Amino acid sequence: MADKIKLIVAFLLVVAGIAGFYYLHESAAVVKLASVLVGLLLAAGVAWTSDTGKQLFAFGKDSIAEAKRVVWPTRKETLQTTGVVVLFAITMALFLWAVDASLMIAVSKLMGRGE
Repeated sequence: MADKIKLIVAFLLVVAGIAGFYYLHESAAVVKLASVLVGLLLAAGVAWTSDTGKQLFAFGKDSIAEAKRVVWPTRKETLQTTGVVVLFAITMALFLWAVDASLMIAVSKLMGRGE
């Protein structure tokens, strides 16, 4: 039950930050931005103390560790793959254009509109 209350308080802090943004509509942009950031930071702090928040932050930490283990392609591999995808897209576009044009001509001849 305490976790639910903490999450509700965190949600209300986010809402308060957003409400502060609109309440301070005549203030400088920095003040409005600070209002939202303070609300988000306080909400994150409160959410972190709940079990659900701790699980979420642990998941984020594990995700970052997993992303570091990924073997990312080199620049050369990325450019080659992009080239193949672009070439395939152009080829398919030309093929579909040719099929569409030939079907349009065939239908026009069948309907007696052909020259």
